[in-house]
Amino acid sequence: MLASERELPVSGGPGKRTYVREMFTAIAPTYDRLNRIISLRFDQRWRRSAVRRLGWERHPAGVYLDLCAGTLDFGATLARQPGFAGRVVGADFVPAMLRLGRRKAARVAPVTADALELPFPDASFDGAMSQFGLMFFSDRAQALREMIRVLAPGGRLAIAVWNSLEHTPAYAAEVALLERTAGPAAADAVRAPFCLGDRDELEKLFTECGAEDVTITTQQGLARFPTIRSMVEAELRSWLPVRGITLSEDRIQQILEEAEEALSTFRTGNGTVLFDSPAHIVAAVKPKKAN
Repeated sequence: MLASERELPVSGGPGKRTYVREMFTAIAPTYDRLNRIISLRFDQRWRRSAVRRLGWERHPAGVYLDLCAGTLDFGATLARQPGFAGRVVGADFVPAMLRLGRRKAARVAPVTADALELPFPDASFDGAMSQFGLMFFSDRAQALREMIRVLAPGGRLAIAVWNSLEHTPAYAAEVALLERTAGPAAADAVRAPFCLGDRDELEKLFTECGAEDVTITTQQGLARFPTIRSMVEAELRSWLPVRGITLSEDRIQQILEEAEEALSTFRTGNGTVLFDSPAHIVAAVKPKKAN
């Protein structure tokens, strides 16, 4: 079911919801490409790792939730696993995203839903997962509580988030550049994906929301871009508008010029950009008995 006309509860006020939905609807046709960019081109690797942590083999014919599903790539990765005989429900609050992913895997069903008030009964799913979405919810604790609520007792969570900015030095340098040339709002937009990098705080968030057996695996990786310009321009022309920030063409060109020096440390001998890009994958379990 693609419930595109369903009235969703408002998170952050009707103005914010309308803006965010319209924004993601507008970028839906190019979202998969943008996701490769803003996930440092490692989204496919992290999907496979998170699917392994989900432990779906315990219930290969079960029902699984992919929250903040976008164009259903994560759900499709699970659905295509050899031996998987279950069903994946891909939930997102932007119908245009879900429509684009409907044909990626036969066992994935798109549903329009708000992460803060999921339209599913308690204990509906054998597992739940989310890739690089938790950082952007207006109420992360509520989103986690909802995921746990709809899990069956003993059901598993697998959620991927980026490590902190201090462990991703190229983006730390870019944030400093934007702070100086475009202002704090632009810098904060690029800083936002890294807000859940503190392992202790991340574990505390999950346990306080009712999860048990919380484990955090930090996976290292190297991100590559063809040039400094391609890396920074993707942020200026794609990610910043997603966050509601539009810069003038003159300002964009200024930043691109200054970026060549500011990020020169990460340029290799052949001109490509190479830097560390670690992510955390959190695995957890819903208690079998109420605490």
